[in-house]
Amino acid sequence: MIRFFNEDISYKLPQKQATRQWLKQQAEQEGYAVGELNYIFCSDEYVLQVNRDYLEHDYYTDIITFDQSEEEGKIEGDIFISIERVADNASQLGVPAEQEMRRVLAHGLLHLCGYGDKTDDEQAQMRLKEEEWLRAS
Repeated sequence: MIRFFNEDISYKLPQKQATRQWLKQQAEQEGYAVGELNYIFCSDEYVLQVNRDYLEHDYYTDIITFDQSEEEGKIEGDIFISIERVADNASQLGVPAEQEMRRVLAHGLLHLCGYGDKTDDEQAQMRLKEEEWLRAS
């Protein structure tokens, strides 16, 4: 089950049910079933504190993904998304905020499907997958 929560901000994700279905289908195409998956929409400051507390990083980011999966082939986790970073990124990239949000939603789930983004090659592969998923939405 994919669920959406607000932590310290007010945000309404458009087309929640269609977004759930899209994410579930994309995970299935990668060979994964979706178990308990929580997207938590929050502020920059909230994500910064999560970054400090759990990852010992002291910087802002648009997304933090925690993998809680215990069963092979089944995705479970918590994905924190800064609404402020997503809006800022959309503005900088010149794309609609809703499109950037879908890219970030996909990005978190791709991490849970095993995709990384630490090296240049991993980042390139992640971007290709994000674009593929966005075309399917």
